[in-house]
Amino acid sequence: MPRLLIVHHTPSPGMQAMFEAVVSGATAPEIEGVTVERRAALAASVPDALEADAYILGTPANIGYMSGALKVFFDLIYYPCLDSTRGRPYGLYVHGNEGTEGAIRAVESITAGLGWTKATNAVNVLGAPSKQDLEACWELGATVAAGLMA
Repeated sequence: MPRLLIVHHTPSPGMQAMFEAVVSGATAPEIEGVTVERRAALAASVPDALEADAYILGTPANIGYMSGALKVFFDLIYYPCLDSTRGRPYGLYVHGNEGTEGAIRAVESITAGLGWTKATNAVNVLGAPSKQDLEACWELGATVAAGLMA
């Protein structure tokens, strides 16, 4: 059964709401035959990344960059997963109060180095997530998961 790994750093109510919307989309009733694994960025491991067929990454933008927790995840998995995960799809959601572009650029740079392919555009939320933002997160989860359906 295909596996979707959601790696997230969720330190705020806004990030929690976005994470829950992503999970809801990825586990919607119409998504069949896909296992969804959730891992906090500091708990995600090389085996988690190697066993996944696709990824959704969630991070706050901290001082214009991805969270340190997500960066630690990338630092741990980069070389051990470099050759084995090429071509796998990923999605991204980012939350910040200002300046999320650097966080998005950094994640896209690292995933390009890994050879991962963007399944859909990043969900970029500034300030408190709106209903539309949460719907976009739901769509992100559903889109990446649906791409794994056999």
